[in-house]
Amino acid sequence: MKKEEAVYENIFRYILFEVYYREADTYIIENIFLNNIVDEVFLSELTKIEFDSTVWKKLRTQEINEVQAQAITKHFEKDINKYIFVPIDNIIVEQARILMSKYGKQGLRTLDSIQLSVAVSLTNNADLFVTADKLLESFFKLESLSV
Repeated sequence: MKKEEAVYENIFRYILFEVYYREADTYIIENIFLNNIVDEVFLSELTKIEFDSTVWKKLRTQEINEVQAQAITKHFEKDINKYIFVPIDNIIVEQARILMSKYGKQGLRTLDSIQLSVAVSLTNNADLFVTADKLLESFFKLESLSV
């Protein structure tokens, strides 16, 4: 990995959550920040919704309590300006449709096609692409994104 890099963090489910709540895999995201100079972190607008969904799922499944859920959400909201959110526009949606045609038989799902489309759109802006989803990571690799 390069020392100076922009990172597209497609970590909408658990890795981003682990920035705000320590879990077993928290070291993965910590190592990215410890071992690199990260100038920018790009996230899809979709990540905001998926982050909230993860928080409330963890509350429903009693992995965290309500006080923790509110604290995690509040902390994320406080940090939201530290991230560069890529809008989901018509170009992203059309690219997602193309990617779905290309990888749908291999298991690409709807929301992941949007995340993948955002990642592909950042090919010239980010040096590292991170996801906790192994299937999505396989599509990153097929699209020659550095993981």
